[in-house]
Amino acid sequence: FTIILGLGGYLLIVTQGAAILLSDITDMSFLASLIIAWFSYTLFTMYSGSKGVIITDTLMFLLFMTATVVFVVYIVDDFGGISTAITDLARLESKEGIASWTGIIGEGTSWATPLEYVIWAVVMDIAWAFVYAVGPWQASRHLMARDEHVVLRAAILACFFVIVLQMLIYGIGGLMNLANADITPSETVMIWAAKTLVPEFLGALLLTGIVAAALSSASTFLSLVGFSVGNDIGSTPLALTVNATRKIMLVTSLIVLVCCYFFPPNIFWFMLFIGTVFASSWGPVGLMSIWSKRITKDAAFWGMVSGFFMNVIPATIDYLGIYHMPEYYPPVIGTAVSVAVILVVSARGKVSREENIYRLRLHRPPLSDIDRAKTKITLLAPLGLVAYGALMPFLLLKYYVIPYQIGTGQISPDGSVNWNTGEALITLTVFMLHVPLALMAMKVIWDRYDPRSNRNQKILRRASLKQNKGVEPN
Repeated sequence: FTIILGLGGYLLIVTQGAAILLSDITDMSFLASLIIAWFSYTLFTMYSGSKGVIITDTLMFLLFMTATVVFVVYIVDDFGGISTAITDLARLESKEGIASWTGIIGEGTSWATPLEYVIWAVVMDIAWAFVYAVGPWQASRHLMARDEHVVLRAAILACFFVIVLQMLIYGIGGLMNLANADITPSETVMIWAAKTLVPEFLGALLLTGIVAAALSSASTFLSLVGFSVGNDIGSTPLALTVNATRKIMLVTSLIVLVCCYFFPPNIFWFMLFIGTVFASSWGPVGLMSIWSKRITKDAAFWGMVSGFFMNVIPATIDYLGIYHMPEYYPPVIGTAVSVAVILVVSARGKVSREENIYRLRLHRPPLSDIDRAKTKITLLAPLGLVAYGALMPFLLLKYYVIPYQIGTGQISPDGSVNWNTGEALITLTVFMLHVPLALMAMKVIWDRYDPRSNRNQKILRRASLKQNKGVEPN
């Protein structure tokens, strides 16, 4: 149910995004662009399957990442370099404060004070940490991976690329104000830049990357929603054939198509909202199902249901203007209610022996993954996070803080960093966050897969004995 509504919402977002892009670059009507985008990903998803979607996801990522990096480098160079661009943005009178660590705040904005922005940012970051950990689009890919080492390497590397893409996309979006501060709607900023600020080939490459990203994401969400409709609705899964699955996906995509036409596009904020819905409904259940000995099947079910509705209902009340609340309230309320429901329902039930054994087996590494060579390679991923956390504060100081303080006049008289500003202090949080988490990840990986640990020695000996007796090891 949560997959159908949540990922259905994401499918709506990316479909609208692709339609807006096609409409803007071709001068077709929004409806015609919407139908073309819908037809493209629906036809592909129906006939390619999950493996085909994975291939297009990979190609999309390579294309979009390459196009974005080249595009940003060209634009920043045209603005005189990153330092000059940041200084000029800090001096932009039409949008005062846009280059600050909080962005534009105050009356008439989403955040009246810096504290409100900090609370919102922390809540959103924690929510999206849950999403990256247990989101269905992540979990579905992890289940297809060759082994746990591939999952861990890919998950940590994904953190890198999320960081890089966010800095590039959000950063260049802000810098676009130096060229044109009145682009509306805001979702078309990159499209406008691709059409007016870069050579035709580079603009076409970026637009192709954006279209590929939208259609690839849509195919992923449609496949997950379609499979969920077939397997999760009703007391027993449907006896699905290939044709039946295709029909379900077609009907699902038609419903989304109709919703796309009638719902006004609000892509950025709707994307954030859907993410928090998964955080409050899937987050507590996902983590407690692994680490808690007490959570029961019923508790997991009602925890997901309550987390979903107690996020959506407050958000709907705020959206309709019935009662206005800070934007971070719905995910906090949903998560708190989900945890409370899980604890209450678990206290009234009992974990079965089969459920307990299954959970314990999740904590036992597969025999093929207990490998020193594989483990050393996997450890390189969190080691990269350590390097990032140690290096990035210096880069931020040089290319963001100092140019910003020069632009605002906050720089110290001797030209050194003024540490009494939020922009300077926030650079330290990169080290404080990434390095401890990376070291924790390295310890967990080493403890789980080191062949010399006592637990893994027992697993290897047990497997060897079973093999000698002609029994297939578990």
